[in-house]
Amino acid sequence: IAADPPGFAFWTASELKSYAKKLAPKINAQKVAVEQAGTYGNHGLVIVHREGSGEAELHAKDVDVFVVQDGQGSLVVGGKVVGAKTTAPGEIRGTSIRGGEKRDLAPGDIAHIPANTPHQVLLAPGKQITYVIVKVLQ
Repeated sequence: IAADPPGFAFWTASELKSYAKKLAPKINAQKVAVEQAGTYGNHGLVIVHREGSGEAELHAKDVDVFVVQDGQGSLVVGGKVVGAKTTAPGEIRGTSIRGGEKRDLAPGDIAHIPANTPHQVLLAPGKQITYVIVKVLQ
């Protein structure tokens, strides 16, 4: 077998699905666990497992592409970040979103979130969700 080309990476569907169990023991106080899966120039892959709703957030220069692997939740996009605070250069976090659109999330769903777009993942009590984020720096 020939060696993989430089920068090539491959994850099977079963590997991605297994992250729900792999990351669950690593949940922090915000009920989220994150693993950086790879960084490739202007983009990277992050795997996220949530057992609670996330903060509202906005990335000035990053596009997020969510690919849901397991579980269910909702994604609120657009509107305004309530209680907005800059947490790092180009990164804003807040408590919620006012005036956004809510979309249900289920395995296999994909969401493209442009830079400068408020977004927040919400979970009903007792629910969990695992998703891959392709983060693209503009």
